[in-house]
Amino acid sequence: MKRGLLLRALHDGHAAALWRYAVHLTGDEQLAEDVVQEALLRAWRHPDILEQGTSASKAWLYAVARNFAIDERRSARARWEIEFARLPEPARTDRTDRILDARLIADALSQLKPEHRVVIARAYYCGETIAELAAALDVPQGTVKSRLHYGLRALRLALQENGITGP
Repeated sequence: MKRGLLLRALHDGHAAALWRYAVHLTGDEQLAEDVVQEALLRAWRHPDILEQGTSASKAWLYAVARNFAIDERRSARARWEIEFARLPEPARTDRTDRILDARLIADALSQLKPEHRVVIARAYYCGETIAELAAALDVPQGTVKSRLHYGLRALRLALQENGITGP
């Protein structure tokens, strides 16, 4: 418990100034927060530092913060990270592919038996469950499952015949 109180006193007394120092070192507020957190974590791991007194522990904290900031800037992650002032715009999708896919699926669905087509359409496009489909179509749930299975198999074959999917 004593260590927790000492760390709390160290945090309350030095965290804000240490953060400003870290921002000055790194030029990055997010990284400065990481630097302060790491310095305080290392102080927690070294209770002897906490007991040395305010000025000694303050000097130690600043040295740890400086070394950690340098290590972070030298790390491979920092070398390969690319920073942007603003995020790039998301890619705009061309609706043509979606329209063509919908047309191909509609053509394949039209080749199915009506009982298969209705079960697939209501399950996948309307989001109805097996129980809801069974009640709506007045058939057992096992029949709905069977129609879904054989309907999807026939749909896959129809798509393969049209050259849409692999075997």
